[in-house]
Amino acid sequence: MYVVDANVLIEAKNRYYAFDLAPGFWKWLERVNEGGAVCSIDPIFEEIIKGDDELKMWAREHRSFFCPIGQGSVKHFSRITQWAVSQNYSPAALSAFTGNDADYLIIAYACAYNCTVVTHEIPAPSARKRVKIPDACKAMGVDFTDPFTMLRKSGAQLILA
Repeated sequence: MYVVDANVLIEAKNRYYAFDLAPGFWKWLERVNEGGAVCSIDPIFEEIIKGDDELKMWAREHRSFFCPIGQGSVKHFSRITQWAVSQNYSPAALSAFTGNDADYLIIAYACAYNCTVVTHEIPAPSARKRVKIPDACKAMGVDFTDPFTMLRKSGAQLILA
C-alpha cells in the first residue's frame, strides 16, 4: 500500500496533473484508494483544506482517501523521535518534525501499516535544518518512492478516451 505525502497532491494539482488537464490522474487515485492500494492521512487532509482551490474541494469530496492516525501509528512515535534526536538536527528542525508535523505522522503511519511513502522529497542525510521524509523512512526501514514510480509500479495508464 502507498501513503501519499501532501507535496505529491499539491504538485500534481499545481503542475503536471492539474484537474482541468489530467482528470484521469485524480480518477486513478480514487479508484486505487477504493481498492485499498493508496491513501493519505488525516493531517494531510487538514493541511490541504487550509487552501481554497480545487484540491480542497477534491479532498472534501474524497474524505475517505485520508486515514486517521491510530494507535498502530502512535506506538512508533518514540522510535522515530529517538532516531531524529540522534541525528543532530537543529532544535528548530526537531521541534517542527516532532510537533504534530504531517511528515512525522506519515512515517509513523507507514511503519504501522507497512506502507511505501510517496513523496517528492529526496534524501539529504547531511541536512540539519529539516528532517527529510526519505531519511526518516530509511532509518525506520520504510520504503519510499516518487509518484511517477508509484504510477508505473501500479500499472497506471492515463489514457484519453
